[in-house]
Amino acid sequence: MNAIAFHFNVPAPVPYLCRLLRKATHAGQRAWVLLPPALAHELDVALWTFAPEEFIAHARHATVEAEESGQVGSGQCLWQRSPVVLAAQLIPQASDWPLLINLLEPVPEGFERFGRLIEIVPQDEALKQAARLRWRHYSQLGLALKHHDAAA
Repeated sequence: MNAIAFHFNVPAPVPYLCRLLRKATHAGQRAWVLLPPALAHELDVALWTFAPEEFIAHARHATVEAEESGQVGSGQCLWQRSPVVLAAQLIPQASDWPLLINLLEPVPEGFERFGRLIEIVPQDEALKQAARLRWRHYSQLGLALKHHDAAA
């Protein structure tokens, strides 16, 4: 794990994620995005429509689950070909990816397999409190932490 960055005070997570994922994919980085299912659906739609001249290729967690269970197609799994995966959890096979983006409350189990971790923290007080606990956890592990105020 090279770096952990907390992006605090994110006013609207979906547009923020669209811009962040555009930047990552333009830099050639693959990203695994951990987020609640309802937010994953909203982001899925936004990634198709946020800019008229762009599309960010991505796979949804439901698709990943279906392929993992053998319900979808054959050959290489969709998530292995996608530059961005939207999921509610990590799967063991998702390793050695450059970037993990987390919008879930607990510390992601297996986060250390990724080169970088970005914690997105909306303006909601309960989510801020959960982020403080994650900050403390990473800090106790001796990891380098960065703080970015998205509202600034």
